[in-house]
Amino acid sequence: MSNESKKEASEPISGKIAKLPQAGELSAIDAWWGLVAVVFVLILLLVILRPDPYGRILTFVEDGIVVTIFITITTFALTMILGLICGLGRVSKNRVIYGVTSVYVEIIRGIPLLVQLLVWYFAVPALIVQVGNAIHFRPFQQYLANPIVMAIVGISICYAAYMAEIVRAGIEALPTGQMEAARSLGMTKSQSMRYVILPQAYRSIMPTIGNEFIALLKDSSLISVVSVADLTRRGREFLSFSSRPIETYLMMALLYLLMTLISARIAKIVENKTKLEK
Repeated sequence: MSNESKKEASEPISGKIAKLPQAGELSAIDAWWGLVAVVFVLILLLVILRPDPYGRILTFVEDGIVVTIFITITTFALTMILGLICGLGRVSKNRVIYGVTSVYVEIIRGIPLLVQLLVWYFAVPALIVQVGNAIHFRPFQQYLANPIVMAIVGISICYAAYMAEIVRAGIEALPTGQMEAARSLGMTKSQSMRYVILPQAYRSIMPTIGNEFIALLKDSSLISVVSVADLTRRGREFLSFSSRPIETYLMMALLYLLMTLISARIAKIVENKTKLEK
């Protein structure tokens, strides 16, 4: 018997078992990716077997899918930045910064996203025009709102308030000794927050951040009311001249479900990569 074989034979059984992957975890991951495959195959079969109307619907809304994905990713990136800034403000010792960010979070969370989108698209441009007329400033007088820009701004500001609370919860969940230990090593408060506190906080809140991305993806359908040609609006446009509500909404639901399931799997992968070792 070789030395390697003797070493393996002498290794405790418990050590070998500990190295084996968890069967339940693997089956769960495979099952969820299997669901993604099932939804994808279902869409494919509908398009192939019934090109009219399902093939026509997919062709008609494909540009709306691109708009939906673009706005979701752009908005989420801005949400992460604004949420971090406001989250730090929510744990700040400065009363002014804490007060301003707290008022922002409480007000924004108290207004429905749909209402905020309507305000940004209809009320804010009208206010800019009125200000332009009052000061005789031609660019303001001729201002026209860009639907995509206003949608991104509206969703980002809304979701940043929720993200701020997530960041605050992640920071406050860490033991106070983390900051004290970092300061004892000669770090400044900002360095301690950047290199010690925030990395740990973001690892602990990664599952919640993933859920926020999925919620944002679904809530992006609300931008269809402010003239953005996303998946929902393009589907409604197809319905307006086709009169096929069952097929149209079924295809829209499957497309959203596919994007949501893929996003959930990607979020799970990122969560596993950044998970804190116990």
